[in-house]
Amino acid sequence: MDRTGFHATLQRRFAEVTPHVAACGMRLTAVGDDGVEAHLPFREDWLGDVERGLIHPGIVTVLVDSACGAAVLARIADIERVATLDLRMDYLRAAVRDLDIHCHAECHRLTPGIAFVRATAWQQHRESPVAVAHAAFVRAGRRAAAAIL
Repeated sequence: MDRTGFHATLQRRFAEVTPHVAACGMRLTAVGDDGVEAHLPFREDWLGDVERGLIHPGIVTVLVDSACGAAVLARIADIERVATLDLRMDYLRAAVRDLDIHCHAECHRLTPGIAFVRATAWQQHRESPVAVAHAAFVRAGRRAAAAIL
């Protein structure tokens, strides 16, 4: 499968093959050589502080980690098992109720064994991020991958 076909398949099937992504209602809105864009719709379940209407940072981490994994696959453009080795989240401000959360993640360095990714999460304006992240993923190789795509 060519890169463009792989990217389209990844975008279409990511939630199908990743159960927690499907359970959260997360979806990839764009996939390309420059990374992925992910979307997480607001749910009352995400509130960590109901009185102030603040979203729990854990769900932001779930979105960012999932987007980063997808960005690695987009960069490789092939079926491969990857797993989070390290994820550093810097929360810049609280995410608030009634607004969806978006994330852009890009794999900026790829070695035979490790992939390095950076990501930004925001709500209304990309220029006003909720969090930024740096991640490292271990590459388990194609042989370890199930026929997921």
